[in-house]
Amino acid sequence: MVHQTPDPVRVSWTGDPRAYERYWMIAHDTTGEVMVATGGSIYPNLDRAEAYAIVVRGGRHTAVRSFRPLGVDRTDLRVGPIAPVIVRGLREWRYVLEPNDQGISWDLTFTDTTRQVFREPLSDSAHGTPSGRRNDVTAGFEGFGSVSGWVEVDGERVELGEGSFGTRDRHWGTGRGVGGPTMSLGGRLHVGVNGNAFVPFADWTLWGDRVYYPFGHATPGATKVLKPTRRLRFDPETQVFVEGVVDYRLVTGETRQLHYERIGEQTAYLRCGMYGGTPDGDIHQGSYDGPAMTEGESYDLTDLRQRIGLRGLDEHLCRVTCDGETVLGVYQTIDPVAFEQCTAGRPGWAFL
Repeated sequence: MVHQTPDPVRVSWTGDPRAYERYWMIAHDTTGEVMVATGGSIYPNLDRAEAYAIVVRGGRHTAVRSFRPLGVDRTDLRVGPIAPVIVRGLREWRYVLEPNDQGISWDLTFTDTTRQVFREPLSDSAHGTPSGRRNDVTAGFEGFGSVSGWVEVDGERVELGEGSFGTRDRHWGTGRGVGGPTMSLGGRLHVGVNGNAFVPFADWTLWGDRVYYPFGHATPGATKVLKPTRRLRFDPETQVFVEGVVDYRLVTGETRQLHYERIGEQTAYLRCGMYGGTPDGDIHQGSYDGPAMTEGESYDLTDLRQRIGLRGLDEHLCRVTCDGETVLGVYQTIDPVAFEQCTAGRPGWAFL
């Protein structure tokens, strides 16, 4: 008994061609030697499915992308060699990247450790583009979890053992850059300018504008985080984030200060996952409309020119310290937009 409309379940609730469902996950080992990012989307009104997988290790950034027609079976998450499996809803996923021409693969089990809270959709008719149109909407949930398994790069396998961690989300809605420039209303192709942060401390976790808590925690639900105050430092040659001190004010009145220090060149550049268009082919999320295809590439992150060419929605693996506790977490910036915000002196943005 799951129908919400008069249509079959596979028929979308809206006819908007930019309707999407999406998953996303980032994980790393205990030392930060290996970082992986993966995600996938379906577009029911475009009959398209896509997914990407990224490994960052030793100054090398390798990505695989796959595309296929969606078809009628929404439960089939496989797209080419990228084949995640939902083991237990809201509790456990298995992320599988099968061997491919790019020389990367993995088999990772993600076990949720934090309580997910539904993110209510925010939408109204006063702020849409063009004027009078109800604006785009995103709903879903997010969380953190322990990660176990292995990642392989060119035949060399790295185990992710006890203490390896990750974060994931499941979102759905309309818009969010689907279809690229030709389908963009208002010209917005990235997720704002603010970026995000994903940090799992022992007793609480920061996921953007929410604090989430471990299962069984005495604090109910989640805690809202208000607009942060940032002091950021950037690579002077690339204008890409390298360090930051950020003050987060909670709706409870508490303030928590986090110090982020990027680990070497451990950054997953999500343009390689089609956020804002791929670096070489300019493929945007939901824009590929050809036959089933798998492609990918590797970049040398020690090469300044290559790092500049990858800038966009970037996930930086960091050592993060708050009140004497240090963990590994992710600081997300939109580069070089974050640098530009600090240069312009936008409220809440300054150089460190």
